[in-house]
Amino acid sequence: MTKQELCRRARDMLSRSYSPYSHFPVGAAIECADGSVYTGCNIENAAYGPSICAERVAVFKAVSEGKRDFVRIAVAGATRPAACAVRCCRSSRRSWRSSWSIVTGRRWS
Repeated sequence: MTKQELCRRARDMLSRSYSPYSHFPVGAAIECADGSVYTGCNIENAAYGPSICAERVAVFKAVSEGKRDFVRIAVAGATRPAACAVRCCRSSRRSWRSSWSIVTGRRWS
């Protein structure tokens, strides 16, 4: 999968974001070593704490399907500058493999 295709998969998730409080949709797509791709979007909750970022949704979906070896993750937002992985997502990333790359992009990229 090319970088552009992975970014497109992340951008496609922007429309599925549930972000009524921040109005900050984020999409993500994670590529596994076997070539499979899992996507996610941010899902907010009024209590904030139970909210989950797009990156963790994608990782959790992959892990729940038995995947453990990740190559890269694309993160897309609808803002300028491009969205980037937040602190808790970066911490989750280290739990699995610290060497996968992060690709960021905007909706209009």
